[in-house]
Amino acid sequence: MTTAPGGGRYGETVFRPDRAGEGERVDVGALVYDDLTMARLRALGAGPGARCLDVGAGTGTVSRRLLDEAGVESVLAVDRDVRFLTARPGLDVLEADVTTALDQVSGRFDVVHARFVLMHLPEHDRVITALAGLVEPGGVLVLSDAVDLTSDRTPDTPYTTVMRAMWQGLRATIGTDVSWVPSYPQLLRGAGLVSVAAEIHVPPLVPDSPVSRFWADTWERSRAAMLATGLVDDAAVDAAVRYLASDECAALSAGMLTAWGRRPREGTAG
Repeated sequence: MTTAPGGGRYGETVFRPDRAGEGERVDVGALVYDDLTMARLRALGAGPGARCLDVGAGTGTVSRRLLDEAGVESVLAVDRDVRFLTARPGLDVLEADVTTALDQVSGRFDVVHARFVLMHLPEHDRVITALAGLVEPGGVLVLSDAVDLTSDRTPDTPYTTVMRAMWQGLRATIGTDVSWVPSYPQLLRGAGLVSVAAEIHVPPLVPDSPVSRFWADTWERSRAAMLATGLVDDAAVDAAVRYLASDECAALSAGMLTAWGRRPREGTAG
């Protein structure tokens, strides 16, 4: 298995689940994105009778809402650390590393979902192919990850300076790479899926919003990786946190790209 240049991995070097407040950071992110995720999953067929696989389930917010709101038949929630997940009727929990242990997942599913998972994995092509193989004919694979909206032409602000340092620091430390995320539609087609489509949502950065709190906490937890890039110092990170909380903030958050594709029904052409 390939690793990041620094040899680290998500949840080990950075964003350790045993660090105080990590579950709360993930839940704040869920406040930003869960409604969008649920609307898309339901539109694609997550409903009564559906069997769902939630990969990188985190604290289980999507898994639980699939059961409680969409009324699906069952959910298998998979994560390499399941301390925030609790099995219940209809919800099974599997502790597994998707890069090495997807063979522990048996059967196929009507809906396979992974959010903010593959961007941290160097083996994303192989994992997408493996996930597509877990989709029932006629079922759907739904993938969401971050897209960076800073560029060389984006005006320099405390926010953009620190975001660039964050992406560079995470790539060097744990292998996070969002540069390939816009390739999702082509990767899904390459995995044999059809009816492929995608959308992007960019949550507004306003003071004390969930997304602003999420980025402030994420920067704090990845501060060492950011400082190691040499692009920022502690004062720059602190200035960016203050900027997020102020009326001076005028910036685009990273977006969430969601792409999906269906496994052809047997006897149909792709």
